[in-house]
Amino acid sequence: TIVIVAGTVLLGCSTSSVQDYKGRSPAFSPNEFFSGALTAHGVVKDFSGTAIRHFQADIIGCWDSGVGKLDEDFIFDNGERQNRVWTLTPDGDQTFIGTAGDVVGDGQARWEGNAMFLDYTLRIELEDRSIDVRIDDRMYRVSDNVVINESQMRKFGLGVGEILLTIIRHPDTEVDCPSV
Repeated sequence: TIVIVAGTVLLGCSTSSVQDYKGRSPAFSPNEFFSGALTAHGVVKDFSGTAIRHFQADIIGCWDSGVGKLDEDFIFDNGERQNRVWTLTPDGDQTFIGTAGDVVGDGQARWEGNAMFLDYTLRIELEDRSIDVRIDDRMYRVSDNVVINESQMRKFGLGVGEILLTIIRHPDTEVDCPSV
C-alpha cells in the first residue's frame, strides 16, 4: 500500500505538457500575438509565495521572415529599469529557439492550442554576484488581446520564486519595426 500511495502522490504532482492544450482556443500564434505594441503587468514572489516586487513593461514585437524580436522595457516598483530583447527563431513545428542577453544558452518555446511554454536559464545580477535560475514560463491566451503568464523559478531543482503577469496587446497602437 505504501507504493500505491507514493505512486498516487507522484502522479498528482506531475506537470502538464503543452500538448494538453491542443484544440483549446483562442489559438496561440506567437508571431501574431507578440506583434506590435504590448504591455505587461506583474508581481515577483519569493519562495514562500509572498509578493516582493511588482513591475510593468512596454514590449514591442517585430517579425521578419519568421524570426521575431521582442524588445521588453521593464520598470519595477523601486524604480529599477531592465531591458531584455528576445530573439525567437523557428526550430521545427511549433517550436522556437529563444535567446536574450541575460539568458544562458538557448531557451525553447513550444505552443499548442491556447498555450505556449518557454523554458530557459536566466542569469540574475545581484549586488555582489550573479546566479543562474531555471525558468518555466507558461503562457495562456485567454482572449484576443490578453495572455496570462505564470513562471516558476528553480535553483538546484528547488522552487525559489515565481512571477505572475498579464500581457496585453494593443493592436491599434502603431509601432515602427526596424529590420529584425
